[in-house]
Amino acid sequence: MAVTCSYNVAAPVSLTAGCNRKIFINQLDTTVPADCEAPRILRIALDTPLRQLFDYRPVPSVDTAALKPGVRVRVPFGRRRMVGVLIETVEYSSLPSQKLKAALEVLDETPVIDAALLAFVRWAADYYRHPPGEVLAAALPAGVRTGKAGVAEIPPHAPLPTGEAGEQDGLELTAAQVAALEEITGGLGRYGCYLLHGVTGSGKTEVYLRAIDKVLAQGRQALVLVPEIGLTPQLLERFRARFAVPLAVMHSALGDRARLKAWQQARSGEAAIIIGTRSAVFAPLPRPGLIVVDEEHDPSYKQHEGFRYSARDLAVVRASRQDVPVILGSATPSLETIDNARKQRYHRLVLPERPGEAHHPQLRLIDMRRHAVQDGLATPTLASIEGHLRDGGQVLVYLNRRGYAPTLFCPGCGWTAPCSQCDARLTVHLRSRILRCHHCGFRQALPFGCPTCSHEVKPVGQGTERVEETLAKRFPEAPLVRFDRDSVRRRGDMQAVLDRVNSGEARILLGTQMLTKGHHFPDVTLVVVVNADQGLFSADFRASERLAQTIVQVAGRAGRASRPGEVLIQTEFPEHPLLQSLLTAGYEGFADTALSEREAAHWPPFSRLALLRADAREARAAMDFLQNAVDAGASSAEEVRVLGPVPATMSRRAGYHRAQLLLESRTRAPLHRFLDTWLPAIEALPSARGVRWSLDVDPADLY
Repeated sequence: MAVTCSYNVAAPVSLTAGCNRKIFINQLDTTVPADCEAPRILRIALDTPLRQLFDYRPVPSVDTAALKPGVRVRVPFGRRRMVGVLIETVEYSSLPSQKLKAALEVLDETPVIDAALLAFVRWAADYYRHPPGEVLAAALPAGVRTGKAGVAEIPPHAPLPTGEAGEQDGLELTAAQVAALEEITGGLGRYGCYLLHGVTGSGKTEVYLRAIDKVLAQGRQALVLVPEIGLTPQLLERFRARFAVPLAVMHSALGDRARLKAWQQARSGEAAIIIGTRSAVFAPLPRPGLIVVDEEHDPSYKQHEGFRYSARDLAVVRASRQDVPVILGSATPSLETIDNARKQRYHRLVLPERPGEAHHPQLRLIDMRRHAVQDGLATPTLASIEGHLRDGGQVLVYLNRRGYAPTLFCPGCGWTAPCSQCDARLTVHLRSRILRCHHCGFRQALPFGCPTCSHEVKPVGQGTERVEETLAKRFPEAPLVRFDRDSVRRRGDMQAVLDRVNSGEARILLGTQMLTKGHHFPDVTLVVVVNADQGLFSADFRASERLAQTIVQVAGRAGRASRPGEVLIQTEFPEHPLLQSLLTAGYEGFADTALSEREAAHWPPFSRLALLRADAREARAAMDFLQNAVDAGASSAEEVRVLGPVPATMSRRAGYHRAQLLLESRTRAPLHRFLDTWLPAIEALPSARGVRWSLDVDPADLY
């Protein structure tokens, strides 16, 4: 006799049926057969901004007991049909059975995301307090998460072919490289976090390559994370020259089809090496052997919109959960990483010297108060550029400011060109005759006169366009390339610029931070830092660390071959402690001082932070919501300091007023306990419906 069992936990009656399992039945049911099996509930993650999983009744034609977490399921959601991922099956739902909809279709026979990666994604969603469906969406290519692409089973794998572990530029490894490599490879097959702290040009990549060679020989995969897409072609060329194995590349500039192919190659095990930017930390790895995070200090590893995760931190967690080693490589490690090494949570491996005949460059401060200046370049700087060009060297000029000038100014009335959408000034882009906001993208035509008094206006300050103009006039015989996001926009632009540099055709390189990240320019003998004062007096507690890292990184482009290198740092504050510590004690000395200051002020890594941000069309709405949030958590904030609310440093951006609330705790556990009870209270606030709000756990920026 066919009997339908209905379940309603709102008014349950507990009984034990003849099948010896406790079940809950609706009070209206009158008969239950002794062999009745409870239909299991499917708990699905859907790509929505809701911090929850969604319960569905099973597909009638599918054996629920055979379903494995990680398969895709098509379900009704409101008036739409969505594809979600099965997280688990449970005995009952907190919703009445009559309110549960049935799933429509199971799309896979085997999971699209294996158990280890699914558990890792769930951990990340929980740690960063982000909707699990959106976290899963970040881990899957578009075709997979929308159900358009089918997924084949992972085929069995023959040992992977390996390339020869050649020598770096024909040179033997240094003793420090040998020691680092032996310690890393001795730890293969188990978790260990290795900080590879090597000065610029010390051969960190060669250590990666040789460690990966050992991993491939074991038939395992290696995941290599890089901070910028721009580093990928250069790194790929080196990897392909070394290893005769398939490589998969994952970054945001790829089209949907290319990203799907790379994901499938990684998932099947066809790709022995996966190279990518931060989202590649979620790449499927059926045979993980090693994770490498190159330039681990780089802020690009932190996602600043949507799911706000740190790829570096997640790489360490993933390595730990999958019991494989992870290498964090940098010449300027983050203060958090240095602190972890000093507390012996990480193994610190030092590469103190450049191999071969290369030596550390000499640093010198140029006091801008004592010299004549032409468009941001001091007289001694221009003289040094001329001398290095005359001697056949290449010159790298660094200025972290795009455009022609940072503002347009009226000397008649003092007007400066404002952005209509942000509390910011518009940047002058003279070649294209526009004013552009680098924060929201707003643009307008360059005016001929002041809109207030009609006086003639003029650009004030220096950007890369203006310095390019100055250098081209002063050194007309030296071909120059500009390296910023305005000049390198289309596919192939970056490689074309690098080709001109590496061939020796270009004699002067001018650019922004894109120049500082891992590039190897062996003929550069002079590096000029045009404006070292950006960041010296910022309100952000991380500003000095980032400035020190940038100076050391860009200085490291000089003298990487046999010719000696020189670095000129232009500043109006040559006596500043940060600059002096870099000159006299290097990055290590700076880190000692900075960590002492952080500890005294209770900033990370000596505390844990979370930042609640709110954006609204009206400033009052954002502040009211945050104040309501303070009130909602006041009773449970015993070990957590709640600071604010306050307007953001840039209080209006892209037409929205911005405010924030900072949470601080001495250790991680009290902060996360507080978030457990506080977030549901925030979501229930009526004022939450009138703002855009987000929570950032371990924020990288406080402005």
